[in-house]
Amino acid sequence: MDRVSSFDEPLKKLLGGATAKVMAEHLDLHTVGDLLHHYPRRYEERGKLTALADLPLDEHVTVVAQVADARILMFNNGRGKRLEVTLTDGSGRLQLVFFGHGVHKPHKELLPGRQAMFAGKVSVFNRKMQLAHPTYQLLDASDADEATEAVDAFAGRLLPIYPACKQLDSWRIAKAVDAVLPSAQDAVDPLPASLREGRGFTPLPEALLKVHRPQTKADIEDAKARLKWDEAFVLQVALARRRYADTQLPAVARRPVEGGLLDAFDAKLPFTLTEGQEKVSKEIFDDLATEHPMHRLLQGEVGSGKTMVALRAMLTVVDAGGQAAMLAPTEVLAQQHHRSITEMMGELAEGGLLGGSEQGTKVVLLTGSMGAAARRQALLDLVTGEAGIVIGTHALIEDKVQFHDLGLVVVDEQHRFGVEQRDALRSKGKQPPHLLVMTATPIPRTVAMTVFGDLETSVLDQLPAGRSPIASHVVPAKDKPHFLARAWERVREEVENGHQAYVVCPRIGDEAEEDGKGAKKTKAKKAAPDEDPEKRPPLAVLEVADELRKGALAGLSVEVLHGRMHPDEKDDVMRRFAAGDVDVLVATTVIEVGVNVPNATAMVIMDADRFGVSQLHQLRGRVGRGSAPGLCLLVSEAHEASPARARLSAVAATLDGFELSRIDLEQRREGDVLGQAQSGVRSSLRMLTVIDDEEVIAAAREEAVAIVAADPELEHLPELRTVLAALLDKEREEYLDKG
Repeated sequence: MDRVSSFDEPLKKLLGGATAKVMAEHLDLHTVGDLLHHYPRRYEERGKLTALADLPLDEHVTVVAQVADARILMFNNGRGKRLEVTLTDGSGRLQLVFFGHGVHKPHKELLPGRQAMFAGKVSVFNRKMQLAHPTYQLLDASDADEATEAVDAFAGRLLPIYPACKQLDSWRIAKAVDAVLPSAQDAVDPLPASLREGRGFTPLPEALLKVHRPQTKADIEDAKARLKWDEAFVLQVALARRRYADTQLPAVARRPVEGGLLDAFDAKLPFTLTEGQEKVSKEIFDDLATEHPMHRLLQGEVGSGKTMVALRAMLTVVDAGGQAAMLAPTEVLAQQHHRSITEMMGELAEGGLLGGSEQGTKVVLLTGSMGAAARRQALLDLVTGEAGIVIGTHALIEDKVQFHDLGLVVVDEQHRFGVEQRDALRSKGKQPPHLLVMTATPIPRTVAMTVFGDLETSVLDQLPAGRSPIASHVVPAKDKPHFLARAWERVREEVENGHQAYVVCPRIGDEAEEDGKGAKKTKAKKAAPDEDPEKRPPLAVLEVADELRKGALAGLSVEVLHGRMHPDEKDDVMRRFAAGDVDVLVATTVIEVGVNVPNATAMVIMDADRFGVSQLHQLRGRVGRGSAPGLCLLVSEAHEASPARARLSAVAATLDGFELSRIDLEQRREGDVLGQAQSGVRSSLRMLTVIDDEEVIAAAREEAVAIVAADPELEHLPELRTVLAALLDKEREEYLDKG
């Protein structure tokens, strides 16, 4: 059998159809290689065999003993069932106990006179030593050798516990692994020999044997170190090759022009840029001046002035004769960007119009809900080159949209865009345009290296002058209702001082709602007062707004904003709120990114425990954008000791988005954080955890960059090429190609 094919062997050939079907459907394991990379989650330590007379309390032990007697006892007026088994080994006696549904199998098998091995934790009940619900294996008394062998295999060994499913428990997966383990010898080793020896790694076949069937704890550590490194390294090589390929693509260099649009814009700025903005702008301008496409990720704290940096990059490209497109995830945000950019540019955004500046250009908006005439004009301005800057939603990606000379694509809030969409927009340039991806959700360094490893990263972590601090507090509405009453008083006080407030709810409310899969759900019923808050439906914008108008905020101007409103209606509400005509805006998370109303100083987030950490941080960033301090109140009915409350306390305790993103990642693990667009890469990580293995990832990246620089096609590393080809199945290859 050749070296690759044994790993590609379908499981049904070795394990039989029924087991293979369950593995494929429930665990996504299809080949021998898949099963060998299905690593144990943890290991059970069997105690060494212990005589019943010497049992230590509170330790995990393994004993071999004979069943003396077994009886079923009823309790709780006959509703409960308990099986008690007494064991003897000549040195002493021990009681076993099984409850509920767990009594049936042992009752049939543990008959007086049977010998078996038992493993479990020793406890004391009614002054007697006992094992509750031990695992056991019957021994065949007729074959003494076999019994001795079974005892040796069972006791004193680290038993692997596998990620399992209802249809297939861990010990059956362990048996299946035994069947395929000989194929570990055929593993193709992706690490170059010099790297493997230089870092003293265990050979790959040995690492696979040690991870599945360790003799000692040191075996497990050896295997993990090797397998984690492989995952990190192969992934970083894929990303390094991607970056290298990008540097080989042609692009039009867009160099700043003296006395152009950018200089005119900078001259009329009423403030100076922060050091961070200057530094990041320089990195971007240097990239734009090269004849290869820029691929840069701009991470910035909420309110750190990313839009300003992006706008200056767009103006540079317009100066150099190109066009720039900014892609926003929602219409509200596209309109907001269009409004704030045209305001910042003033007459420079009115190129070709009466009263517009000589150096100016046209800034157009393109969204799906625009009227036909406005849309036609916008498309015409793009194709003729009249418009230097276009801001829009997914509508920008449609086939109909043609550019005169697309030089730069800015994507706002990357995590909401699939890689396919980024790619579709990039394909609209005559040559690949430069790409700047912005995110206000700070990403821990390791995630940035793993998920956005094909992008260079710039970080804005300094807030512009004039930004105010935000005080955050948790409001325990269930335990202390008077705290909630005080929260509404605080909102009223802010309004009386000439400011405005947001109230955020998780749900829209009213008639049937879509459940995200297109299915209608009927109106949610209100929870009874003593009902568990986890079980009641989340609070809704329409209901909360109604209650506030009639109650706590009566007399104030309270408006709603949510995703089901007509775009014109949304825009109207946002305009009036920005103009100060609305006191309190009750909204869903449509306000989460980019909405900028400096006069809004207070935010109350209802059912705050229903939101993620980074989402709360994003929402909070909508206040404190002016000179008055901000206030964010996180209202929750979650129990004080619950993880949900711990999460809210973490958000209230720090304004550092990078710190919060780390907490978020630790709590949710990488699955949710990496998101669907990155699922290909995610599913290749079995042993590596992005949050805990920072050093491994950083070191693997360094090695990968050096190897790809020396041998971009990996001609001298055929094994690494083979393993890469296996990693980059269709889905993953598309992900990396479109990065």
